[in-house]
Amino acid sequence: MNPRVLEVKANDDYTLMLAFSNGETRLFDMRPYLHHGFFEELNDLAYFRAVRAVLGTVQWPHEQDVCPDTLYEGSCPCRRKTRGERPRAATSRTR
Repeated sequence: MNPRVLEVKANDDYTLMLAFSNGETRLFDMRPYLHHGFFEELNDLAYFRAVRAVLGTVQWPHEQDVCPDTLYEGSCPCRRKTRGERPRAATSRTR
């Protein structure tokens, strides 16, 4: 079983900053889901920002939700932010 969501913050680019029960902070991109019937209402940014952490996952007021395993497995670990900087997904660099 993957870790569960403890906290969520909606970003203006339709990504979710997620704090998981294992201490990780990860970034999940909702943009690929926004044009599928159940999630179309999330295109309204004000509504998208109404997301809450509920029972280990995320949920919006009209009960749209995402499986917590999808959130964890489909998200990217975030690198630590420096002062005044918004956290970003970690990138791997190969040389």
